[in-house]
Amino acid sequence: MEYQQKLAVQEREYQEHKQKLEAVETKINNLVSEMQKMETRNSKNKDTFDKMRADLRLMTEEKQAIEKSMSSKETSVASLKASLETMQGSAASLNEELGSDLLSQLSVEDQREVDYLNDQIKNLTQQNKEALTERIRLEGEKNKLENLLHNNLMKKRDRVLHDLQEVSVADRRHKLEQYQTELEQEDEKLTNFKEQTKELDAQLEKMNKEQKEMQSNLENWRAKEKEYQDKISDDAKDLEKMTNKQSLLLKKKDECMKKIRELGSLPSDAFEKYQSFNLKQLFKKLENCNQELKRYSHVNKKALDQFVNFSDQKEKLIKRKEELDSAHQSILDLMNSLDQRKYEAIQLTFKQVSKYFSEIFKKLAPQGHAQLVMKKGDTDQGEEEDSQDSVPLVEQFTGVGIKVSFTGNKAEMRDMQQLSGGQKSLVALTLIFAIQKCDPAPFYLFDEIDQALDSNHRKAVADMINELAGNAQFITTTFRPELLEHADKFYGVKFRNKVSHIECVSKEEAEDFVEDDTTHG
Repeated sequence: MEYQQKLAVQEREYQEHKQKLEAVETKINNLVSEMQKMETRNSKNKDTFDKMRADLRLMTEEKQAIEKSMSSKETSVASLKASLETMQGSAASLNEELGSDLLSQLSVEDQREVDYLNDQIKNLTQQNKEALTERIRLEGEKNKLENLLHNNLMKKRDRVLHDLQEVSVADRRHKLEQYQTELEQEDEKLTNFKEQTKELDAQLEKMNKEQKEMQSNLENWRAKEKEYQDKISDDAKDLEKMTNKQSLLLKKKDECMKKIRELGSLPSDAFEKYQSFNLKQLFKKLENCNQELKRYSHVNKKALDQFVNFSDQKEKLIKRKEELDSAHQSILDLMNSLDQRKYEAIQLTFKQVSKYFSEIFKKLAPQGHAQLVMKKGDTDQGEEEDSQDSVPLVEQFTGVGIKVSFTGNKAEMRDMQQLSGGQKSLVALTLIFAIQKCDPAPFYLFDEIDQALDSNHRKAVADMINELAGNAQFITTTFRPELLEHADKFYGVKFRNKVSHIECVSKEEAEDFVEDDTTHG
């Protein structure tokens, strides 16, 4: 940070010198401009010309002195750069050493010192970069001034010399006085520049001395770091020895524990009881125990361990059995509950359908009687009632039967197999209508359901469909007029050119169609 400040001060001083040089150049340009105006009058006074030429030479020499001073400063900057590059290389090597794994094994104080060195190295590296940048900038300024001197000032000097040859004596004398005054001012400024240059040289010398001190401190820290590294290396070797020794002791401990496990179960106070015995006493006790054990060589030494293990297994199995019995009972309760619900649902549905079946059949066949019968499985006569009760209620049902009598005599109830085709159709329709009342469907499609029925039964079926049509839609095909009586929409199906055609017709056309079919049927 201190180097940066010093370099900044030098840069400001350099800028001031540069500005003063530019001011001198501006004055010279002004003089040249005035001399050009006096071209027609300046023809004599060679002595004055010689003096002015001498003054100009002095100004040029002063300018060269300033350039030499700048050259010395550039040399100082170059030396600083070389020193900083050396310190940067040292810092890089120290960073490589400090980045090793041994850094984690340093003490807190050593790590703090290493961190301080790292910070110093970073600062010096930054200062080196800034000094290098400043050197490049100063070289550029120097080249610019040299080009200005050779390409501009020299040419202007030649023009001034040429113009001075033609300047009059009076004008020259007047101008010389002005130039003399300006030269005295410039001399005073140059004197100030020289003093400032001396101060800068003193500062540079001080900076070089500080750099040497820092280099010495850096070497001391390197020596300390090497000392710490040697110490850490020795500690690592000692640690490795202790680790190997610990591994051997752990291995011996595992072997001893294995032997203890092979002995079987030990009393709970075995370790505390013999903890105060020394090794010789323990070996003596062991020898006595071995002599005693020889008398019991035929005894199963692992019987106690086996008993403990089997007892634990028995307790676990008993606990597991209790859990399984509880789960089994829960499952049985759930199954019985579901069977009961299923049985109740079947019974409720069967009762509703059976009720509607009897009522609808009474309407379709006023003289008849019909009923639904729930069939149950047959049981052997030798089975007891307890075994029969164990069968789920739902599984006792095997199906549904139908008993029908068209004469009204309950003694003449018949099964479906004993009925004619028309009677079977009427019973089937009755069952469909009963189910519809119990669980309605959105629509029903019947195909010539009245084909096997007589006119009375067809009319009864048509009336029943009309009664149930309020909650569902019925679509039927028929060749009989009874179903047309209560219909809302009529469609005729005709067969032309081997193709069926369907079209909407009126009720009269539908009646004519079925009457014609009945007549010619």
